[in-house]
Amino acid sequence: MSPNRERTRTGMSKASLKQDYLDNLFYIQGRFREVATSHDLYMAAAYTVRDRLLKRWVKSAQIFKTSHARTVCYLSAEYLMGPHLGNNLVNLGIAEIAREAGEELGLDFNAILEEEEEPGLGNGGLGRLAACFMDSLSTLQIPAIGYGIRYEFGIFDQVIEDGWQVEMSDNWLRNGNPWEIPRPRIRFPVMYGGYTEQYRDHDGQVRRRWVPALEINGVAYDTPILGYGVGNVNLLRLWKAEASQSFDFQAFNLGDYYGAVYAKIEAETISKVLYPNDEPEAGKELRLKQQFFFVSCSLQDMVRLHLNTVGPLETFADKFVVQLNDTHPALAVAELMRLLIDDQGMSWDPAWDITRQTFCYTNHTLLPEALETWSVSLFERLLPRHLEIVYEINRRFLDEVRMRFLGDEARVVRMSLIAEEGERRVRMANLAVVGSRAVNGVAALHSELVATGLFKDFHELSPEKFHSVTNGVTPRRFMVVSNPRLAALITETCGSDRWIRDLGCLRELEPHAEDPGLHSRWRQVKTAAKRDLAAWLKRNTQVLLDPEAMFDVQAKRIHEYKRQHLNVLHIIRCYQRLRQEPNQDMVPRAFIFGGKAAPGYYMAKLIIKLINSVAAVVNRDPQVNGFIRVAFLPDFNVKNGQRLYPAAELSEQISLAGKEASGTGNMKFSMNGALTIGTLDGANIEIREEVGEENFFQFGMTAQEVRQRQIEGYRPWDYYHGDHELKSDIDLINSGLFSHGDTGLFRPLTDHLINHDPFMVLADYRAYLECQERVSTTYRDPARWDRMSILNLARMGRFSSDRAIRDYAQRIWKIEPTPVDL
Repeated sequence: MSPNRERTRTGMSKASLKQDYLDNLFYIQGRFREVATSHDLYMAAAYTVRDRLLKRWVKSAQIFKTSHARTVCYLSAEYLMGPHLGNNLVNLGIAEIAREAGEELGLDFNAILEEEEEPGLGNGGLGRLAACFMDSLSTLQIPAIGYGIRYEFGIFDQVIEDGWQVEMSDNWLRNGNPWEIPRPRIRFPVMYGGYTEQYRDHDGQVRRRWVPALEINGVAYDTPILGYGVGNVNLLRLWKAEASQSFDFQAFNLGDYYGAVYAKIEAETISKVLYPNDEPEAGKELRLKQQFFFVSCSLQDMVRLHLNTVGPLETFADKFVVQLNDTHPALAVAELMRLLIDDQGMSWDPAWDITRQTFCYTNHTLLPEALETWSVSLFERLLPRHLEIVYEINRRFLDEVRMRFLGDEARVVRMSLIAEEGERRVRMANLAVVGSRAVNGVAALHSELVATGLFKDFHELSPEKFHSVTNGVTPRRFMVVSNPRLAALITETCGSDRWIRDLGCLRELEPHAEDPGLHSRWRQVKTAAKRDLAAWLKRNTQVLLDPEAMFDVQAKRIHEYKRQHLNVLHIIRCYQRLRQEPNQDMVPRAFIFGGKAAPGYYMAKLIIKLINSVAAVVNRDPQVNGFIRVAFLPDFNVKNGQRLYPAAELSEQISLAGKEASGTGNMKFSMNGALTIGTLDGANIEIREEVGEENFFQFGMTAQEVRQRQIEGYRPWDYYHGDHELKSDIDLINSGLFSHGDTGLFRPLTDHLINHDPFMVLADYRAYLECQERVSTTYRDPARWDRMSILNLARMGRFSSDRAIRDYAQRIWKIEPTPVDL
């Protein structure tokens, strides 16, 4: 290859980009311009950008290997990376050059960006946080590997039919994935079932051996993750399940055609789909298989890397720090012990020391149903050796608890890794805490509740283990890529683009917060984003929104604790007031919802149906639709979020206090200039502290008041009968107005509110309505609203994922950057 050709493959000039693009279209896609499909044009663009990533990736790998760099290994069952093309162009610093090159080649640059299929390898906040962290790890030049599963089918695509959510399969790989590189030689055996037996090794030591019933392979697929404005590229390594032997010729020759491929089918099922329905036993078994599959592959890979580059495993915890992203990868604690003891021949004590120094655990939820437990019978059937290891960890740990807290057997029962009441179950959160040297929550309130409530006993045993690291999101994805108009205005106002790498520099906007000239341009940017979203919603939902109305947005997973139904009750109250007083001066609002409900969560799906049913009535009623309209944005994901965040003016963060661990949607909306109406829950508390309480619309009970109300005995029936507007709103739902006369359709939801209301919607209803009145009053004063919007954004520096990763690196991981100089 000539020197000039090499420059073309990696050059950053417009001429090099154009030539490389044409070469990739011809040599990789096998097309010339006149016959290329839109997918061909996208693939050629992706390969052109990937060429430039690979140069940095190889250089990074070389430096990390030769320097024996300490490395973060992030274990997560979910990664919601979002579209790669636009983000990589921004991080390479060639977004505008690439756009100009495309235009000179006669290409529709925006159409090429739209063509990319989003990998739906996560449900929501957990997977998106992992993606933000991978971006920040590279940007901060911290060596890292993200480990997970290469699900063939990601989270379902959401379609709305007759107001109901319908789930469609997400076959995101059907047209290929240009960003990944298969590594067929990096494969590891993963075992299930069978039994264990005792034997003596060559030194005469008694040991245990696992004799599995099934063995499959995990094969690596690598995706480069580039940092912004640096040479560093980290690795996202996802595992695909394959059969050890994909075709049994003997079975085929005997006429057993299904049996000939049975092993292949069974193996590939493990990485087939993200989070199967775990209601039936088969679903639970598959989820446990998935979790063990990816932690086993990942730890075997780490052991391989360490032996090849460093040497003896006694220094394993010096080379690697492993972050467990919630309880899904908690099996890693038992699996590393198995690898060290059974495969590497270590004795228990040094193996346990290495294990406890290797792992750190992030808790993401206080909801009991989200803290995973597995029945001992299922665990024993699938992972018999690991159950033995868990029992031994538990025996030794509980002896330590008994010595520390003499005579407190109730505490021993609570702290045990095995729940003995009813069906015996393995407590994965307890395993993660016991096997980790650090445990953290993801917001100040959440971390306090983790230490004083959820893991109170563990905190009293080892308080030094517990930390708080508030979540953050990447400004590259959620400002620069999502909202280029706003990013350009910020850069112009601040005088540089330093804020993209140091979000604290947004404070430079504060002196301009009163500037009428900036107010005007700020509002122009917001209106343009609102027009873009309104046009997209009109094309895709047939709902017409007025860009001059306030865009009031709630977009997040649909769940009762997030209280989308409280938002709906406010809409119904607005509807009733307009019908009763048609001439009242109400601030026009477009209420926009987005989010998916878990397929088996009936109440959440009924909330989606209610939203769409209210929308159908409100939007066609000429008496009110000049003031309020309602839209449900289908298939809320990263790509659609990038349309939504820039357009939002009011961000609804209205979960019951004490239920949301952190939330990151609140940050994304604020970074795009939206004001927040919210409870003192999760990261809302810290956002309010940063932006100033005068720039935050707060309502509702505090977490302490919620607990007190529960202790006293919460009676939603009293609120229903004590507030005539609330009763009228619920009664209107029950009347059949929003269900074509079917008075029973929404009864499960309304009866649950009136009789149970576990998330205290009715208790916060009146405070919420009063707070919404304050929102409307403020919106009538554009100068005040714009000032609040500018200050909200200017004070969001703390909520960058870069800050979160710095906190982890300095306080928990004890790791330094390893710069890659090109």
